[in-house]
Amino acid sequence: MTQKFRCDCPFTSAIDILGDKWMLVIVKQMLLENKTTFKDFTESDEAIATNILSTKLNLLEELEINTKTHPPNNINSILFVLTELGLALTPLLVELAIWSDKHLREFHPEIQDGDGLKFIRSNKEGFINNIINSYRQKWTAIQ
Repeated sequence: MTQKFRCDCPFTSAIDILGDKWMLVIVKQMLLENKTTFKDFTESDEAIATNILSTKLNLLEELEINTKTHPPNNINSILFVLTELGLALTPLLVELAIWSDKHLREFHPEIQDGDGLKFIRSNKEGFINNIINSYRQKWTAIQ
């Protein structure tokens, strides 16, 4: 499966990959919700169909946004882990959360308003660095 791009515009090329309904949701689940196994993803609130999930995880791997690995104690299990390229999407995810927080509450008042958003509002860069460093530490300890 080779990704097709519509044109040579950097914005459009990013949208060709990340503009899909599921791609950033999967990255967000890995980064913020500690989803690592296929089963973890299928049990999430977003309820992605298994055939779509499989396709999207494979595309993310092909694009080197995630990689597959095995836990040290179970070589039969597959874990999906963000690469540095995947972690580089963290600021984009945070900006989307900020935009949603500011502009979608009127239309969707049930949007979460927890500690994560409070941290983002008070210290966006600190939040981004904290998330990335925590993710790296978690995977460095496992590998």
